[in-house]
Amino acid sequence: MIPGWHCPTVMAYGGDGLAQWLGTRPERSVALLLDGGVAEAGIAGSVRARIERGGRTVRTVVVSGPGTPEAVTELAGRIRDADLVVAVGGGSLLDQAKLAVLLRADPDALARLTVPQRGGLVLLRAERSRGPRLVAVPTTLGTGSELSAVACLAYERGKRLVMGGALRPDAAVIDPEATATLPAELVAEGVLEVLFRISGSYVGDHRDQPTEDALAQALAERTVRLGNEVRARRALGRAADERQRTEIAKISGLSHAGWVVLNRSPYAGKGWYLANELSSELGLRKMTAVAALLPPLWSAVAAGDTRLGSARRLDALWQRLRAAALDPVGEGPADPPLPEDPGEGIAALIDSWGVGRRITAEPGRLAVVARRSVRAWGAGLPMLDGLGAADIEGLLARAVPDSTPVSL
Repeated sequence: MIPGWHCPTVMAYGGDGLAQWLGTRPERSVALLLDGGVAEAGIAGSVRARIERGGRTVRTVVVSGPGTPEAVTELAGRIRDADLVVAVGGGSLLDQAKLAVLLRADPDALARLTVPQRGGLVLLRAERSRGPRLVAVPTTLGTGSELSAVACLAYERGKRLVMGGALRPDAAVIDPEATATLPAELVAEGVLEVLFRISGSYVGDHRDQPTEDALAQALAERTVRLGNEVRARRALGRAADERQRTEIAKISGLSHAGWVVLNRSPYAGKGWYLANELSSELGLRKMTAVAALLPPLWSAVAAGDTRLGSARRLDALWQRLRAAALDPVGEGPADPPLPEDPGEGIAALIDSWGVGRRITAEPGRLAVVARRSVRAWGAGLPMLDGLGAADIEGLLARAVPDSTPVSL
């Protein structure tokens, strides 16, 4: 076997899919990691029952709090006797599980995760010892952590992005039971997160790649249709159904993998770096920061700022998304067309999905966000492609136009 080689993640759907995958595995000692928010939920019991059904020994570990270096190091110690780890939770829990499995296999990786540096990106070496197998069962929508080779690591002054093939789980289970109680607003945010990731990679890379582009376009259009379906059900007081949640989860995972990202610039999605710093500095939910930032970001791209992306590719994508948004949903009246301008249009779409995007900041805070962004991702680093603090502060000022409190 090639050192550091890691198989693509095996996808399984529903509890039966998990049971079938477990039936192919020889591991007997299992650590079941549960997000504190789902430890008493039905999905936790279902997963545990399926693991135990095969005669395996299961030890449950409930995980709460942010994934700091200290927390993932402790978690690695708590799974030291397991040869299979099953993680059930949101993106933060899955990220912690991925990092803990990494440290179980390679304790020396801790030095790489904690080395003093100004940059926000940590690249893992390709070679590592094979640790316990990891199964990811996501209980939220949008992050796609169950299929990604990245993880966020929390520090005192924000988050770092850890990247390396060793972080990709061995199996991912998409089970509608896991998202059955997800609040409607978090389903809507999950849809936006998927669209944000796909469009960021597509628009931020100026190169045309016909096959890869076609796949990204199709997934983005599908995401918009699903977002409108979820909105229509929400308007009737109904939650997203199993099919919709499963389809959103599928696209979320696909947005991290395969031909959708093949040969794309790894730093094409400039918005992620800025939203990360904006949410950290202002104490915002990540998708609130994304929702506020995306309209002015697209307006800047459309106006010709090539550092942020391609105006031509954004226009092509937006015309397809506008058309997708006109597809009939249910039996109600047809939606009016979204604005032709991409910035105005994405703002209208976000508002229609019910994702809050109006935020406030005290005087001077945006300048701090801009400096943080440059320190972590710019000033010679490739992520921000020459964007300076003044450029970023100007963009943020359009995302946070005043300091008047607005109720979300």
